[in-house]
Amino acid sequence: MRRRLLLYLLIYPTLGLILLASGFLAGLAWAGRPTPTPTPTVTPTSTRTPSHTLSPTATASVTPSPTATATASPTPSETPTPAGTPTFTLTPSRTPTITPTPTYNPPDARVKVQANCRYGPGAAYLYEWGLYPGDRVEIIGRNELGTWVYVDPWTYVDRCWVKADLLDVFRGDLFDAPVYYSRLPYSELYRPPTNVRASRDGDRVMIAWDPVWMTRDDDRGYLIEAWVCRDRQIVFTPIRVNLPPAFITDEAGCSRPSSGRLYTAEKHGYTQWVAIPWPPYPTATPSP
Repeated sequence: MRRRLLLYLLIYPTLGLILLASGFLAGLAWAGRPTPTPTPTVTPTSTRTPSHTLSPTATASVTPSPTATATASPTPSETPTPAGTPTFTLTPSRTPTITPTPTYNPPDARVKVQANCRYGPGAAYLYEWGLYPGDRVEIIGRNELGTWVYVDPWTYVDRCWVKADLLDVFRGDLFDAPVYYSRLPYSELYRPPTNVRASRDGDRVMIAWDPVWMTRDDDRGYLIEAWVCRDRQIVFTPIRVNLPPAFITDEAGCSRPSSGRLYTAEKHGYTQWVAIPWPPYPTATPSP
């Protein structure tokens, strides 16, 4: 009994070790083998059974139409002109000739004696520039009577008025120059005259106003520009006065009424003018 038990104790542990060693070696051998790639499983595709059969659609075949060949229309040899319609014929050889407008060429003059060139056509206007014998000027304007001319002196940068009989016109005619009236230099240093009034005694017109205060250095009096009747025509007459009133001759017999305006004058220029309420010439009352 003891011998059998001892035999079991020796045999079974030894057998267990052998089996364990065999399993270990088999595991090593299996680990060294390549891992097999799994084969993909093909999913079967379901076949759709058509419920009805489709007939193929016929493709429309476009047959090109034959291209029409353009037939040239006969060109009419002559277009009939309706009766009564004028026919214009252009002659290329006849080119219209444009006649140029003649350019105004101002008369030339020389100063005969020393003269004062002023801001207006008359001795009543302020002095602007001095002209001396031999100075050359161009005459670019004149007053209606041609007694004063508006000139462009060669010795001065501006234009001014000079008495016509102080000039020697050596080229052109003084009356070729147009009638002209220049603008006076404007001054705001003093105010225009106020309370301007006028009265008539036959051909004599009296003009009065309230004096304007000015310094002695600036004071140049007053300027009257009047359009009065002389020998049945309206004549431009400028007058300079130091103090009111002023007197001027205005006759009867003109088709247009006389008029006038009044300025305050100082050495730099003139104020805004004030209209003179010109008294009309009395109309003769017929005898009964």
